[in-house]
Amino acid sequence: MKSSTSGNTFTPAGTALTLRRMGFGTMQLPGPHVWGAPRDKDAALQVLRDVIALGANHIDTAEFYGPGVANQLIREALLPYPDDLTIVTKVGFVRGEDKSWKPDLTPDGLTRAVHENLTSLGVETLDVVNLRTGNAEGPDDSSILAPLQTLVELQRQDLIRHIGLSNVTPAQFAQAHSIAKIVCVQNQYNLVKRDDDDFIDALAEQGVAYVPFFPLGGFSPLQSSLLSQVADEIGATPKQVALAWLLQRSPNILVIAGTSSPAHLRENFAAEQLVLSDSQLAKLNSISAQVE
Repeated sequence: MKSSTSGNTFTPAGTALTLRRMGFGTMQLPGPHVWGAPRDKDAALQVLRDVIALGANHIDTAEFYGPGVANQLIREALLPYPDDLTIVTKVGFVRGEDKSWKPDLTPDGLTRAVHENLTSLGVETLDVVNLRTGNAEGPDDSSILAPLQTLVELQRQDLIRHIGLSNVTPAQFAQAHSIAKIVCVQNQYNLVKRDDDDFIDALAEQGVAYVPFFPLGGFSPLQSSLLSQVADEIGATPKQVALAWLLQRSPNILVIAGTSSPAHLRENFAAEQLVLSDSQLAKLNSISAQVE
């Protein structure tokens, strides 16, 4: 079964989801270090409401953002949820009291995380749950069959509608695909970090959504004279160009750039209207080679 796309939307193969490709990630809504209350709660709530007003129907979150803060903000801002809203959460990490990020792929830990997400979001079934593996440096080569089996069981209990993966290798995806229908993969990818180029193309062939995290570089913002040059040519910001490049890179890419600012949110969504020429794309495609 093939996926379908209409340019601004993508439907993963075998699902009834129609996801607008420009979505939103909630990681920047909690306080510093993704911990505690937001600096400006009213602004955070407004951002979430503006996401819906701008036509987005795909929000990425996690119970360990805060912890609990991002999900609670979503619930306060948007419940009752729009019928077409898809909330994607992830499990596999917990937060320590020292604000550390600790992997927890045990059956009990994953089950607890799913129930915490259900409670904090105020839903009976989670739309999509991504299994987050690996570490801050990237994916590892460990088997993900055991933790994935826990999510498959929770899916059988109707607590999870769809399953995705985060921070995985193509080999791990193939392994997961042998026991579960995988609708999306969320890995680090942007103009500079392009390790997943072949992976993205392979997933597109299979109708699987690819969701880049750190699309603007994350903790090391993207900087390039070529990026700035293209931005000047089309009268946009470098961040907008970087997001537009992702949207033109492949029709299965969904963008979840996050912000805690209503103004920055609108700037990000304006990137959806940008069209990069072949020569501009060539310049942008050359950036990764310069930083290797």
